[in-house]
Amino acid sequence: MTEATQTATAEKEWAAWAAIDWADQKHAWILLPAGEREPETGEVESTPEAVDAWAAELQQRFAGRPVAVCLEQRRGPLVYMLAKYAHLVLFTVHPTTAAQYRETFAPSGAKDDRNDAASLLDLLLRHRDRLRPLEPDTVETRLIQFLAEERRQMVDLKTAQSNRLKACLKLYFPQILQWFGDVSTPLVGDLLERWPTLEQLQRSHPGTLGKFFREHNCRSQEWIEERVAAIRNAVPATNDQAALRAGVATARGLVGLIEKLRSHIASLDQQLAELAAEHPDGALFRSFPGAGKVLVPRLIAAFGTRRERFDKAYEVQCYSGIAPVTRASGNNHQVHFRWACPKFLRQTFHEYAGHSLVKSPWARAFYDHLRQEEHKNHHAAVRALAYKWIRIIFRCWKDGKPYDERIHLQSLERHGQARVGLSAVSTKFKWNTVAGFQKFSTNNS
Repeated sequence: MTEATQTATAEKEWAAWAAIDWADQKHAWILLPAGEREPETGEVESTPEAVDAWAAELQQRFAGRPVAVCLEQRRGPLVYMLAKYAHLVLFTVHPTTAAQYRETFAPSGAKDDRNDAASLLDLLLRHRDRLRPLEPDTVETRLIQFLAEERRQMVDLKTAQSNRLKACLKLYFPQILQWFGDVSTPLVGDLLERWPTLEQLQRSHPGTLGKFFREHNCRSQEWIEERVAAIRNAVPATNDQAALRAGVATARGLVGLIEKLRSHIASLDQQLAELAAEHPDGALFRSFPGAGKVLVPRLIAAFGTRRERFDKAYEVQCYSGIAPVTRASGNNHQVHFRWACPKFLRQTFHEYAGHSLVKSPWARAFYDHLRQEEHKNHHAAVRALAYKWIRIIFRCWKDGKPYDERIHLQSLERHGQARVGLSAVSTKFKWNTVAGFQKFSTNNS
């Protein structure tokens, strides 16, 4: 927690402390007014009207003074229902933290909604200084975050449907997979809509096929002639009418789903591009090598606009899951991959580091060093690179200054940390291993 957050929290004079255990139908709540010894308990239905009545009752009862509310959610329906009330200060707790705290006094694993709410209240009362009150970012930044996460989910869904289409085509029309690399493209979708079987495709005139391919931006006459010849010489995978008819029905349904998903993703891309262009930090994040139209919005969402949210880059490295976890006990010392973290956030930094390899000379050199000399696998090397990028991006974000590769490399040279030939095609570095990660050596030859 930052000093600013601690100060703001300490200055509040709480009228009451409350905790709510979220449920699908009814939420169990527990409330302890200031100065009282015995808490009050109850239930509230999950409808917006019921939650509004509960919040309004607290506002009237405590004359609008702040009430601390502990929830086992960071995002979700109940959080958004309660966040609109100024007198409710929300403290969101990670589910793992809540579960382990509850099991501290109930090792048998016994639980119910009221006891869960009581455990959250106890956590709030005893360890509020270690909890971070919910402070939403700007509307523009949160909108980018929602849309970026939605886009990722749609891309994953499109990939899943594409894999289903591949499995279907392997059964009755496997030649499509040989002729075209990506079955999710409009070309493959339109072809299967017009000629869903090899037999129907082979009955079409070569001129018709040539026109079809040209309409889908296939300009190479040689490629078109090779594809038409391959169609003429193809042999059906099966003559079983049951398999053929079922395959056609499935393929057409999947083609329709993929087309809808592709259209939705394109719409999200357009919205994200417009939002990123208008965002105050859009130019800053566009300055990083390898950050294109997809990753710029994701980096904006990763850091946000509230500079007081993080004090050090290491906080971002740990929270995102890029920094490893150290386990030490006696003579045993292990450093391993961090499992508990926001997966989308970790994926953002991992993907950005991978894209930076083709745009940043020092990033490429660092990655090659890990792969060739340290014998790291691809993902371990990319994570180590992401660890370094977070420190650089964090500093630029804190200072509000765009990234400049030349300034960064000159700074390393000035401090005697690296010898870099800025004009060289192949940039060489010397690295040392420190705490499982690589740092520039001060003894470069």
